[in-house]
Amino acid sequence: MTETDSAAPAPYPIGTPGQPWGDAERAEWLSRQRKQRDYMDDVVSRIDGLRDCFDVMAYGRLEYADGDYTLYALKSRGWRDDLPCALVTGGVHGYETSGVHGALRFAETLAKDYMDKVNLLVAPCISPWAYERIHRWNPHAIDPNRSFRADSPAGESAALWRLLEPLRDRFLMHIDLHETTDSDEEEFRPALAARDGKPHEPGIIPDVFYLVDDSASPEADFQQAVLAEVAKVTHIAEADANGEIIESPVVAPGVIEYPFKELGLCAGITHARFTTTTEVYPDSPRASPEQCIDAQVAAVRGALDFALAAAANAKGSDGL
Repeated sequence: MTETDSAAPAPYPIGTPGQPWGDAERAEWLSRQRKQRDYMDDVVSRIDGLRDCFDVMAYGRLEYADGDYTLYALKSRGWRDDLPCALVTGGVHGYETSGVHGALRFAETLAKDYMDKVNLLVAPCISPWAYERIHRWNPHAIDPNRSFRADSPAGESAALWRLLEPLRDRFLMHIDLHETTDSDEEEFRPALAARDGKPHEPGIIPDVFYLVDDSASPEADFQQAVLAEVAKVTHIAEADANGEIIESPVVAPGVIEYPFKELGLCAGITHARFTTTTEVYPDSPRASPEQCIDAQVAAVRGALDFALAAAANAKGSDGL
């Protein structure tokens, strides 16, 4: 794990300490954001390359002052009503690169192995504006991953909500791919504290990979099956001296819990039995960014294999 500097952090450069941001502070924050990479080149071009094996769906459009973005999902060609459904999401936080590229790499490499077993829906880059600016929020300084609900204030979250509305009860599994970078402690957590008028408390970045289960309906065996696949690629994060990861109790090696639906997290957007959020640390000295992408792919494989085996066992039991 990476320890942060014990010295008191400097005040965030926007806003007044202890006072939540208003429109002026949000406008100042937005004026500082710059495009650093290209959604069309990095993501949409690869989605287009998958049209032979997936149906490509444009499920929404974001219209912002500094750019418009069409949102895309990949849907199994030959979707079958007799098969279970599985959802893979990435890029809810646009700066979390391995989430985006892990979802794409899974679609490019392993998805074909599951086409006759499960209906796949892959949304690889839910927040393209933030992907281009390597940021956590959308241009309104809203975190999409606290906004997955029917009345969502985030266009990114609302678009995915609408796409999944008719399918919400059909999903067996949903894996949401995230990562934690040094910029969490250097920029994003300080910005969050400033935005909300709260003090910033420095934390510890887990090294390298862990999972977040749903505290409202935990599936411990599922989480461990996912981690078993990831462990073939990279290290599983250990608890800190308090038995915690990111200030949350470790309930099993490499696993913490959050209430997905209560917090408006993407992993709670369906009614799937098997759900998880991945977290990987690409700035670790023990893992390269490429290794982190491979770890995300391994996590998807582990999640699918376990969920499908559980569904098959349940079906077999019903037939007895």
